[in-house]
Amino acid sequence: MKTLILISALLFSGIISSATETKIIVRAKARDAKFIGSSLGGAYVIIRNKINQQILAEGKTIGSTGNTDLIMKSPKTRESSITDEQTAGFLAKIDINEPTFVSIEVVSPSNLKQAQAKVSTELWLIPGKDIVGEGIILEIPGFIIDILKPRTHQYISLNTIKDKPFQFQANVVMMCGCVVEKGGVWNSEEIEVNGILKKDGKLVKEIKMSLISTNLFEGEYLIDHGGNYELTLYAYHPKTGNTGVDKVNYVIYE
Repeated sequence: MKTLILISALLFSGIISSATETKIIVRAKARDAKFIGSSLGGAYVIIRNKINQQILAEGKTIGSTGNTDLIMKSPKTRESSITDEQTAGFLAKIDINEPTFVSIEVVSPSNLKQAQAKVSTELWLIPGKDIVGEGIILEIPGFIIDILKPRTHQYISLNTIKDKPFQFQANVVMMCGCVVEKGGVWNSEEIEVNGILKKDGKLVKEIKMSLISTNLFEGEYLIDHGGNYELTLYAYHPKTGNTGVDKVNYVIYE
């Protein structure tokens, strides 16, 4: 009798511990743009067991931003795909022995904290039932904005800028790193880029920013008083609702 119990216990133990490798591809796609891959440092993916929050897999998406014509210009039907073999993704190989409810979290862009957005979804993984091909695609909204002029906490003498417009400058790209340019796929003429200038906490002026070269926007304003200044620069695309913001504080001293 004891032998039978031992054999049954061993068999049962073998059944519950026999895990099956299950593959899932996770991709991060910028809203109204392409995929986030190696050229931007990748999007960071974390897959967790929803019940106990155990991390089952984590890593960055690698690969290209994808085929522009396929993603942005070709009509998509139910059977068509917007990815190819080079399109960026994170391939997870997870060992599970029963259907497992998981959460998938993507943080992107992983290397640009001021522009980071986190999106997530939940789904069942079934042992041995791979989710590949396009896989799971999570959309990352926004723009990446880097204010180039003025620099953070830059001290500027009023005498050096007196009687001439002070220049503001920023770099604006899509969340996949795709370029913003006049008449391009991501047309600068459709995107509002403006700065909100404050002095000592009070609104001074809204600064109109204009494209001067690919991704590069400039604006100017005549500053004639010293103080603590803050520039909040935003981009807004009315057609998609895409938004992005960067801020910088600087000092004009007399």
